Amino acid sequence: MNIQVINTPLSIIVYGFSGAAGDKDYAGKAFQLMDRMWKVVKGQNLKNKGMNIWVYEPDNMVFAGVELENGPDASTGLEQKLINLPKYAYYKHIGPYNLIKQAGTKMTDELRQQGLETILPYVEIYGHWGPDESRLETELLMSIK
Repeated sequence: MNIQVINTPLSIIVYGFSGAAGDKDYAGKAFQLMDRMWKVVKGQNLKNKGMNIWVYEPDNMVFAGVELENGPDASTGLEQKLINLPKYAYYKHIGPYNLIKQAGTKMTDELRQQGLETILPYVEIYGHWGPDESRLETELLMSIK
C-alpha cells in the first residue's frame, strides 16, 4: 500500500448536504445526501468539478458534496463545508467501491504501525465513474493528529 503522509495543509470548499448516520450506515446516508445534492446541482445547472466528496465527521455525521466552479448563491439551499486538513495521509484506491472500506481499514492499520494516530474528518474523493470497476479511482484522505 503506497500511503503518503502530507504535511502541507489542504483546504477544500464543498457544497452539498450533511446528516447523521444514526444506524451507522455511513454509505447509505452518504448516498441519500449525494442524490439530494445532485438533484440541486443538476436542477440549477451549477458548474462543478463532477467529483463526489464524502466527509466523515464526529458524532456519526456524514457530508456529501461537490466542488463548484463558482460558489452558489444562498437560494440553492446547499450547505457549504470547508474541509481543513493540516496534516493527512493520502492513498489512491484503484478498484471497486465495495473494497474502499477494506482499503481504509488497512490504511489505518499501516499508519498506526508507523506510530501515527488518525482523527476525523476522513475524506473520500470519488473519481469519475466508468463501467470497468477494476479501474475506478477513489482518493482516501485521513487526518493525522
